[in-house]
Amino acid sequence: MSFFRRLVAKMLLRALEARDRQRARSAPPPDDHEVRILLLHANGMGGTIRTVFNLAEHLSRTHDVEIVSVFREREQPFFPVPAGVRVRYLDDRLPKRKGLLSRSPSRLVPKDETAYHRFTLRTDLKLVRYIRSLRRGVLIGTRPGLNLIAARFAPPEIITVAQEHGNLSGHRPAVRRQILRRYGRLDALVTLTRTDLLAYERAYQQAGKSAPRVLTQIPNAVTRLDGDISPLTAKTAVTVGRLTHVKGHDLLIRAWVHVHARHPDWTLRIFGGGSRREKLRAAIDEHGLTGHVLLGGSVKDVGRELGAASMFVLSSRREGMPMVILEAMSKGLPVISYDCRTGPAELITHGFDGLLVAPEKIREMADAICTLIEDEELRRTFGACALETAARYHINAIGARWDKLLSDLMGREPRPLDAAPGHMP
Repeated sequence: MSFFRRLVAKMLLRALEARDRQRARSAPPPDDHEVRILLLHANGMGGTIRTVFNLAEHLSRTHDVEIVSVFREREQPFFPVPAGVRVRYLDDRLPKRKGLLSRSPSRLVPKDETAYHRFTLRTDLKLVRYIRSLRRGVLIGTRPGLNLIAARFAPPEIITVAQEHGNLSGHRPAVRRQILRRYGRLDALVTLTRTDLLAYERAYQQAGKSAPRVLTQIPNAVTRLDGDISPLTAKTAVTVGRLTHVKGHDLLIRAWVHVHARHPDWTLRIFGGGSRREKLRAAIDEHGLTGHVLLGGSVKDVGRELGAASMFVLSSRREGMPMVILEAMSKGLPVISYDCRTGPAELITHGFDGLLVAPEKIREMADAICTLIEDEELRRTFGACALETAARYHINAIGARWDKLLSDLMGREPRPLDAAPGHMP
């Protein structure tokens, strides 16, 4: 049966290939008026969703923009949808009906993709049907699973762009192999950091694989937030992020043990939701930090919480481009961060607007926090410089780079279709 399914899948893919060759011969010139952005779940919360909404708002000034959410599990979006931007849901899961297709795992998304468990055979079919229905415009994917499907199934007249919200090294080996094998059929790949751009360029060169037509780096724009600039008077440090292992809140709690010993009048506030909440709460109690390290949960008005603190701390083990750093800087907060392989060092200038700490070093993190606690003048100097840094990431500046990319892609020929689609994963 497995052999029969693979045979049928291969025949279908070859039929699509033949159809696309016909379409390529008569395809109209590329058109970027319509822009479609694929998101896993537009109604959720997180940095990717917030930055995609920000980009969509900018593009909607001159393009017809639609955010395409793979599924819907919340009644309403967590973040307000920008005016002039539509949201389409492919797999509405609110009725909680579980059909056979919804119980079957995805056949198109690599099993090692971090969101693989969210995809099903139903989402595969919904995605392919939607992508094949497109006749013009730009399709932007925002995670490997979506980018890989777009690379395989987008019609030749569609301009396809993969946006990397993490980094190449952060993907599991099987996913990286799929990226190197299939992204060559995309028109562009956009990384958030220069470090990641170089990593992609090296990977394609070493693998001897065809890269997308355009490899470029465009950072995310800083999101406009409510609330005032911080006066930097509160004895409070803050961090914001999903409560997951990669965000390293456990490391920060351990660092705060040393901070609390020297400055018991200061408080750490951790905002975010996630699977490790109870473990973090237990760690807080175990280290005697109850009442001094607070779990604030998910918060919509993150700007006000940032404006009520005097420094921002990022303890992630791994990052792409942490937008929350720029959001904190936009409120005049000095930032302390672990120097992950990609991300923080491209946003923070050590000794100018913040401090970088060797990855996962507990005592060094504690010492950096205490440095800013004990030196108010340095804290204020860093905070003023942080405002200057954040201004360079205004949507007008970053949006102009996206405008130029889409304009440049308008001059391309239809994508080559000589690469075989290969077997189903």
